Amino acid sequence: MKIEELKTVIQEIKDYLRSDEHKVNVEDVKELIELMEEHGLDEIEVKSLFSSIRIVKNRPTPQLVPSAPRVKEKDKTVEEKEEKQIEQGETLHEIKSPIVGTFYRRPYPGADPYVKEGDHVTKGQVLCIVEAMKIMNEIESDVDGTIVKIIPEDATPVGYGDTLFLIKPD
Repeated sequence: MKIEELKTVIQEIKDYLRSDEHKVNVEDVKELIELMEEHGLDEIEVKSLFSSIRIVKNRPTPQLVPSAPRVKEKDKTVEEKEEKQIEQGETLHEIKSPIVGTFYRRPYPGADPYVKEGDHVTKGQVLCIVEAMKIMNEIESDVDGTIVKIIPEDATPVGYGDTLFLIKPD
C-alpha cells in the first residue's frame, strides 16, 4: 500500500470518527469492511470515546503439532555386545533413572565427565546429573564396579526407569 493511499484511509477513518454516526451498527461494520476491501487491508480497528470495533480478515492459522522428544533407540551393536557379555556369564548391574529429566554427563558445560566407559567406580560415587524442573539431581552408583556402557547421549531426555549405566560389579 502506498503512503498516499494510507493517508486517505486514515483521513476517512478520522472523518468517520468525527461524525455523529459512529455508534456501532450493522451499516458501520459493512462500511468498514468495504473500506478494508477497497484499500487491501487485512485488519482495521476503530476506537472512539465510547466504542471500539476491530475487524480482521479470516486468515488461515498455522497448525502447531506438538512433538514428543525423540529418544534414541539402542544401537544393534550395543545390544549384541550386552548379549555377549550376558552369554559369557557376566552379570551387569543397571543404574536406572529415578526421575524424568535431562541426562548430563558433566557437572557443567566444558567440564570433564563424571565417569567414562572403563572407569572403576565405588558405591556412592556421582555418575551423572539428571535435571528435572531446573533441579540438578546427582545420580550415584549403588555398587562398586567398572562402567561397561553409558547408554544415553549427553544432554538428552531420559524417562523414569531408563537404564543410564551398565556396571560390571566387583
